[in-house]
Amino acid sequence: MLSSDPMLNMVSLCKRRGFVFQSSEIYGGLKSAYDYGPLGVELKRNLAGQWWKSMIYERDDIYGIDASILMHPDVWRASGHLQNFTDPLVDCFDCKHRFRADKAPKQEPGTEVEFRRDGKTIKGKVGTCGYACPNCSSNSLSEERAFRGMFQTTLGPIDPLGECISAHYGKPKEEFLQEVRKVVEANAVYLRPETAQAMFVQFQNVVNTTSAKVPFGIAQIGKSFRNEIVVEHFIFRSCEFEQMEMEFFCEPGSQKEWLSYWVDQRMGWYRKFANHPENFRVREHGPKELAHYSDRGFDIEYKFPWGFDELEGIASRTDFDLTQHAKASGTKLSYFDPKKEDPETGKPGWRYTPYVIEPAAGLTRCFLAMMLDAYTVEEGKDASGADKSRIFLKLHPALAPIKVAVFPLIKKDGQPEIAEKIAKDCRALGWNARYDDVASIGKRYAKHDEIGTPFCVTVDNQTVEDQTATVRDRNTTEQIRVPLDQLTQYLKERLSWA
Repeated sequence: MLSSDPMLNMVSLCKRRGFVFQSSEIYGGLKSAYDYGPLGVELKRNLAGQWWKSMIYERDDIYGIDASILMHPDVWRASGHLQNFTDPLVDCFDCKHRFRADKAPKQEPGTEVEFRRDGKTIKGKVGTCGYACPNCSSNSLSEERAFRGMFQTTLGPIDPLGECISAHYGKPKEEFLQEVRKVVEANAVYLRPETAQAMFVQFQNVVNTTSAKVPFGIAQIGKSFRNEIVVEHFIFRSCEFEQMEMEFFCEPGSQKEWLSYWVDQRMGWYRKFANHPENFRVREHGPKELAHYSDRGFDIEYKFPWGFDELEGIASRTDFDLTQHAKASGTKLSYFDPKKEDPETGKPGWRYTPYVIEPAAGLTRCFLAMMLDAYTVEEGKDASGADKSRIFLKLHPALAPIKVAVFPLIKKDGQPEIAEKIAKDCRALGWNARYDDVASIGKRYAKHDEIGTPFCVTVDNQTVEDQTATVRDRNTTEQIRVPLDQLTQYLKERLSWA
């Protein structure tokens, strides 16, 4: 039974067909943590592979790296994350909802609000903070307090906190807490909240080892971690997520041109795989949205069931990051172009700190957007004439977890052996092909429609007689007989995504 809420339908399909599971589900689950099942991991890998292909394999000016999740704490001091990566946190004393003060709807102080307390309707006024609880409208709120968005841990075999407590326990409370804070800060390392900083601190190594010439980029795909106050919309906003980021280094003064170029390139990438390109749009950041180091920025947004929301940010970061890390580390992070004239001196040879354009995409958000874009319900009739809905994922062949499913109609008369050989031949071409003999042929078709398999091949009695098999198209359900010796070529032509 389909729900009127498309997100509920998507979550149900993800669980039922093995795309996404709740993490630690048998223990009640862990909020904001998800595991990708046998089909989900394939779709995610395919998305990442297509991004990598477009960024690295199809270009000569971008280089890939894979950086450590744990980095020296000074990286985060220099980048400003330790000082600025905090949010104002507020608790509602009535409904116990926790929210970010800067995201709460603003109201004039003194505005009358109504809320429920102990089963009664209460009236109150908005305080000087300028907001009420966004969940229940209560004005009974805690003070704002800083909430650090970075996950913190320690490195090494010794528990410094335990030693500190043993040494200082029993001292006055404030003195004791001060000692605890000292040892925690001294031994702290952080899970990265973004993949970008590694590409800045490895800038010089990449230049030296590849002879890269500006303009060029450094790209990577990897996990990031943010201790989100609010997690929402399934995998859209979670504490652990994957990013596909690229830092494109260019001459100062050319950043406007390159920003426009990368907005067009990235939008084209999404639309290449989309069934409904009109649901993808570009929105420019307003002045208040820009980070302090950015001179211009855009978001590529997708029309999710709750409205347009961010898939990818494309920002002009100026020379802020390289400059900050050069100052903090004492290492020169600059580029020398012997063919360019120094604009200040007029002499040949120009050493400068490159400006940066950053397309930063969320892989997990892209996963959700492509699943929603592909989710298709087709109304029709069954054999008896009754109304029937066919659900299928109209995924681009490059993204589909399984490219070809091969079925023997029955499990005898040599049909399984022929079907297994077809599946093996398909795998030899690099496709994820699956042999499937479970349930009726109709149920097998329905299952592979739901998981987005572009083509199903059925081996039947006629196959044994004339060496042809039935190929069924997922999108149209049309079926055609194809000779076995032409089958892989037939599929190759229709699965081409070059």
